[in-house]
Amino acid sequence: MAGKDYYSILGVERSASEREIKQAYRRLARKYHPDVNPGDQSAEAKFKQINEAYEVLSNKEKRQKYDQFGDQWQYADQFAQAGWQRAPFWNSSQGGTRFHFSEDELGSQFDDLLRGFSTGTSTHQAQPKRGRDVEYPMEVTLEEAYRGTARTINLGDGERLEVKIPPGVNNGSRVRIASKGGQGYGGARGDLYLVISVKPHRLFERRGDDLHTEVAVPLVVAMLGGEVQVPTLKGKLALKIPPETQNGRAFRLAGQGMPHLGNSVRGDLLAKVNVVLPTKLTQQEKELFEQLAQLRSS
Repeated sequence: MAGKDYYSILGVERSASEREIKQAYRRLARKYHPDVNPGDQSAEAKFKQINEAYEVLSNKEKRQKYDQFGDQWQYADQFAQAGWQRAPFWNSSQGGTRFHFSEDELGSQFDDLLRGFSTGTSTHQAQPKRGRDVEYPMEVTLEEAYRGTARTINLGDGERLEVKIPPGVNNGSRVRIASKGGQGYGGARGDLYLVISVKPHRLFERRGDDLHTEVAVPLVVAMLGGEVQVPTLKGKLALKIPPETQNGRAFRLAGQGMPHLGNSVRGDLLAKVNVVLPTKLTQQEKELFEQLAQLRSS
């Protein structure tokens, strides 16, 4: 059985400087990046290993723990509390490539540790450690935020998970997926949090649960009254325009906005009038406007 040797993954010596580690990471990241190797699962897996190794070795405190406890470095505090100077699986002089204890000794040591984690009654009072919570960025369209949607995500190690995005999410919303975060050590698994960002929309501006849009209204309709079509996320609606409507006036369409996250309440849609002036006037139309100008000035 082999432990993860982060130095070997980055191809550097254990005495490598911070600069050498960073240079090695950049070189390998460019080589194995998924954008450079589309569809290549082995390259994707290698890229994840490279990032994992760099995350640890580029951090002074994490690297010190790793040098002492190997890929069990996350539990360095628990090992230290238990009075251990090394993890049972780690031999730093050999790069962490093979177990350090005999089978009997390993069984005894590891059983004691796990027993302490599960009962809290070991000689060293080792405690269970819950897995860390993990954040996963998720971008959705405004339509998806309006209706809700589902996505399939890759959690690593071949684990794929279908997650549901509820209606009403907004920028910064956090959707909790219980027990799908980091693995615990004698304790429960952490949670996964989807951190939502909503793409800008070409027609609507979102402000809380309300949506804002502009609706083009011909000059004649604005002056004499009539109907225009207003876009919504469910389709178009007819909006009655009263006579002499001023440019910039906003009409509120109740309940045509975004759903409120967690309940059935919906915001409103505010449609701002954008009066469209006619162009390419005919001679008769010009004469009519001239008559109007004369009537309005008298």
